[in-house]
Amino acid sequence: MLELLATGRRSCALAAATLLVAALAGASPGGAAPAANRKAAKEFSDTLPTLTTAREAHGLSAEAAQRAYPVHLRGVVAYFDPDSGGGKAAMFVQDTSGSVYVQPPAGEVGSLSAGALVDVEGLSSPGMFAPIVTGHEIKVMGHPGLPAQAPRVGMEQLMTGAEDGQWVEVEGTVHDVSETGHHIVLQLALPEGTISVTTVWQPDALYYSLIGAQVRVRAIASPVINGSSQMIGVRLLMPNLSAMEVVKAAPGDPFLQPAVPIDNLLRWDHIADSLGRVHLRGRVTLQWPGSLLCLRDATRGICAQTAQDALIAIGDVVDVVGFATAENGVPVLTDASFRSAHSNGYVAAQPITARQALQGKNESDLVQIDAQLIGGDLESANVTLLLTSGQAVFVAVLPMSLGGTSAARWKIGSKVRVTGICSVLMDAQKDAARNGTARAKTFRILMRSPDDVIVLMRPSWWTPAHTLVVLSLAFAVMLSILGWVAALRRRVNQQTRLLRESEERFRQMAQHDALTGLATRLVLRDRLSVALENAKRHRTGLALLMVDLDKFKQINDTFGHQAGDEVLRITAERIVRTVRKSDTVARMGGDEFLVLLPDLHDLAVAEGIAAKVVAALSVPIVLAGREVPITASAGISTASARDLDAAMLMKNADLALYSAKARGRNCFQVFSPELADAQANSQPCG
Repeated sequence: MLELLATGRRSCALAAATLLVAALAGASPGGAAPAANRKAAKEFSDTLPTLTTAREAHGLSAEAAQRAYPVHLRGVVAYFDPDSGGGKAAMFVQDTSGSVYVQPPAGEVGSLSAGALVDVEGLSSPGMFAPIVTGHEIKVMGHPGLPAQAPRVGMEQLMTGAEDGQWVEVEGTVHDVSETGHHIVLQLALPEGTISVTTVWQPDALYYSLIGAQVRVRAIASPVINGSSQMIGVRLLMPNLSAMEVVKAAPGDPFLQPAVPIDNLLRWDHIADSLGRVHLRGRVTLQWPGSLLCLRDATRGICAQTAQDALIAIGDVVDVVGFATAENGVPVLTDASFRSAHSNGYVAAQPITARQALQGKNESDLVQIDAQLIGGDLESANVTLLLTSGQAVFVAVLPMSLGGTSAARWKIGSKVRVTGICSVLMDAQKDAARNGTARAKTFRILMRSPDDVIVLMRPSWWTPAHTLVVLSLAFAVMLSILGWVAALRRRVNQQTRLLRESEERFRQMAQHDALTGLATRLVLRDRLSVALENAKRHRTGLALLMVDLDKFKQINDTFGHQAGDEVLRITAERIVRTVRKSDTVARMGGDEFLVLLPDLHDLAVAEGIAAKVVAALSVPIVLAGREVPITASAGISTASARDLDAAMLMKNADLALYSAKARGRNCFQVFSPELADAQANSQPCG
């Protein structure tokens, strides 16, 4: 039915385009504007020429558009939205030269619609991304219909911004349909990626029947911008379904199609069958409601990305339909939906080792791995446990919404058995130069509940703090039970040795900060020792730069700890980009960073690097569309070959940082012997 409608629409659109050309060639824009607007236009026309085409208005620079050129053009409404937000209407007007965004006057949109021929009078304005026309009078002159022709473009061309606000045509497959207020959003898969197509809801339109259909869409290309008016993406604004042609209709109800074995997806002899919407059937092995559903049939497992949040029991048989693709080197289903088929099932977890997981054959399977807990993040949206097994280090993830708050009961050093879905990350880029077979780079375990972690062995009670208590008691009674003390000392020595061996193993597995990826305090200490020895041997100098974010607690209190974590990650990236490749950047904890600057022939170089770091960290950070102001203070401690001392370097850098904070923040301070006395009389940074 949609194909028949599309054929009729093409004929009507061709006739409408002919009428539009005749109207644009023979019509003479006229009509009286309201007195106030007419007076304003007269004032501008004395000094600025009137723009009469969409190309002239859209092609202005931001500075020129700000001058409010008078605009008088005639064209067809290529897109119209009676409420684009805040009660304001929005539309694009197309003439023979191109298209331009026109902001209709408030309260005068009753007769406007897509396909109408309009006469527009208004003024140029910079707009949020490109120049627009602020209309003060819009007259409807007829209704020739939408333009029938549009240049075919791809995602790469759209992302250049060259087609901003223009009438274009794309072809792809509809993967998803969603409703937002009075808008319908289609997710259209193109060969180069997926693009959103927004249209105004039409009564009785069967939008959801388009899922899986191959369509040709004519629409306005509109940018997606950030808070700095920079283009970070693109979307399409389709006026209505008359601008869509169904090239290949979607098959019938995909749940009625035969179920495809999961192992057949994306294989050579079945790849053609995997490109459309596929139907799978299997038992549920994991569900993160509103996000992820994993299942397994007789051949293997797979995970489906789905927005459905209806709860379904583990082990139940489900029918899932979606689009097969590869992400991180493994098959997945995107834009999926599911229905329950049978209940009361069971799926057993397969015991494997970390080495077997890295072979990739258990991808998306329900597995069990014995490992040792060495760290984790318990405060993010997803609880993340850092585990080690054999020579491998991996993570296990559990959404906070599924009981992640129980993670606090798992102690560092515990031996645990973890159950969950094995999610492998393949290194396809690295192996493309070999035989074309991707290899596993790492893996993670996706857990279903806190019960997926079983503690097999708790960590030893013998910690350094406990040891001190025992030693204190032993000294108090050593005169009366000297023999018992001797035996206790042998046991303490044995346990201390075991603790040191355990700490050494943990130290080797914790070389980088989990949040920022920077070196840890231990790594910095080792590299500082090496740098000191090299400096003494080669008679060079070195410097230690201590950096601390200013008023970081206010960022956490105002924007939340998740935003604070993002600020710390971005801060770390900026410092690494600013310093030399030979320098070491470490996170000491909280918002404090240290930078080791070795092999300095001129200690003044450290001041230049510190200035660059402070400047780089003073640039505001954009989080969720909001600018987060940020500054940092830094202290520099330098030393030459004759006076190198690690402890003194750290102490002096900390003292210099304290002085920089006292001077007003957002600056750096170089340590000098007189600094301690000068702090009380220091001047603000400038």
